[in-house]
Amino acid sequence: MEKNKKVTGGEFIVKETEAKDIFIPEEFDEEQKMIAQTCRDFLDTEVFPNLDRIDQQEEGLMADLLTKAGELGLLSISLPEKYDGFEQSFVTSMLAGDVIGSGYSFAVAYSCHTGIGTLPILYYGNDQQKEKYLPKLASGEWKGAYALTEPGAGSDANAGKTKATLSEDGKYYLLNGQKMWITNSGFADIITVFAKIDNDRVLSAFIVERNFPGIVFNPEEKKMGIKGSSTRQIFFNDCKVPVENLLGNRGQGFRIALNILHMGRIKLGGNVLGAAKYAINQSVQYANERKQFGLLISTFGSIKHKLAEQVIKNFVTESAVFRASYNIDQYVEQNLEGNTKEKTTIDAFAQFAVEAAVLKVFGSDVLDYIVDENVQIHGGMGYSAELDVDRGYRDSRINRIFEGTNEINKILVVDTVLKRGAKGYFDLFGEAEKAYKDLVNLSGTPEPEGDFYTEKKQIIRNFRKIALFLIHTASEKFQRKLVYEQEILNSIADIIMLLYISESSLLRVEKLENIKDAEQIKVYKDIIDVFVYDASGKISKFAKDAIYSYAEGEVKDLLIKGTNYYTAINGVNTKEARRRIADKLIEDNKYNF
Repeated sequence: MEKNKKVTGGEFIVKETEAKDIFIPEEFDEEQKMIAQTCRDFLDTEVFPNLDRIDQQEEGLMADLLTKAGELGLLSISLPEKYDGFEQSFVTSMLAGDVIGSGYSFAVAYSCHTGIGTLPILYYGNDQQKEKYLPKLASGEWKGAYALTEPGAGSDANAGKTKATLSEDGKYYLLNGQKMWITNSGFADIITVFAKIDNDRVLSAFIVERNFPGIVFNPEEKKMGIKGSSTRQIFFNDCKVPVENLLGNRGQGFRIALNILHMGRIKLGGNVLGAAKYAINQSVQYANERKQFGLLISTFGSIKHKLAEQVIKNFVTESAVFRASYNIDQYVEQNLEGNTKEKTTIDAFAQFAVEAAVLKVFGSDVLDYIVDENVQIHGGMGYSAELDVDRGYRDSRINRIFEGTNEINKILVVDTVLKRGAKGYFDLFGEAEKAYKDLVNLSGTPEPEGDFYTEKKQIIRNFRKIALFLIHTASEKFQRKLVYEQEILNSIADIIMLLYISESSLLRVEKLENIKDAEQIKVYKDIIDVFVYDASGKISKFAKDAIYSYAEGEVKDLLIKGTNYYTAINGVNTKEARRRIADKLIEDNKYNF
């Protein structure tokens, strides 16, 4: 890995990446592995034996678990040493989030506390605020939460109506308003609250302590899943917040909220991995025990198909998660000169907003697929509440809503690519126009060339060209009104996501050539074969859905010709490839890829 190689968020849309320039999970060092093992041990001893008690929201239990996690250092992995943290890399914090992600409702409380509950103060707080709050958040003595959403302000966060007015003596802001869906609100000591000062058009942010006068907490919400996660409405009635608890500058709250959401999205991409692996392990272990018609169901082709798909989807998601996470660390290291680490880190989250949105959408969809098939493999036992399978199924559903709905994030993928191109971060519009002009010269069917990696890279290069010529023609057609063509944006976003995930997983396998032997690497090539083959078919449909929605005449014919040309790839015996993937999972009796 070249740490000094300049990285730019979203640049994958116009530029290829080399395998040597990405990080893969197989490169975790011993310290990172020890942190991961500490997380696993904590789940095994403190969380998994108490899942029913957690879901019943036994008084004080979740707060006590967070305190214990703090005693082990699990709440302070990414915090600076001077605030009693371990100051580890973003990759390391993502690894911890991955492992803890299997902890059902505890994972939600943990992610909230260590992410949106703590990091706004780290990244935007002044020295006095950091010194007062961060050490106690790091130790778990104080628990953190984040209050942005209101009854009339969900995806449109800046529509919030909570108000802040300065008291007559100038010592306090008086908060008035209502917040809802606030995770950890049943026990949080410190809450980052967003409100508009006076008649400001944009939000400001405040550090609010639970014992400040004028706060009322509603009873716990009853939810479909994550039942052990504390979720309440909060009412502020002339809540007195000292003026020194304004977080950042006046009117900076909306920017704080956006950047923290970018961070939350990429972290969600990591959190779903642990839950997915846990569900895959449940799937294969049940399939290796359950007999029907005198045979283990793990011997049936239909079950092998499901098991293999679970593995493929998790593997490719994991590949992209740690590629993007390493890019965050690279960006921070490259831009530290003249900046604080906190400022550079928050800039990095904004820089990789495209990748964060991709991981959030793709990862949450993947987990939904995996837990659904886990239920199916278990049959009636999966639908029963006797096992944890139904808990995983119900808990997964929130991830497509958390951190901005998947619908909002898909639009964000394309909108952010366009904005970054317009600002000159990369030559989006030049490359997009070139991809369109190149369509005229296409003829026949492309012939795959070279070895496995050369061929697959050419296919992914073709995926990139489809995304680019769609961006060119849709932008030309709709200009500034493209933002209102959400169906077309969705199709382009789906293509961009498949491009990023395909490239990330191929580069991971290419890099694995230096780690695994030739026999071991075969099953990883099977994963790439199946995923890229499937992606090609999906991209063809997504592209045509978009093209038929806006293009006409010769332009339409040209775009369809280009789509057919660029998605024409050699056939793959997906049945046998999936069986080989499933056979490794069945033999290992756990996810070990």
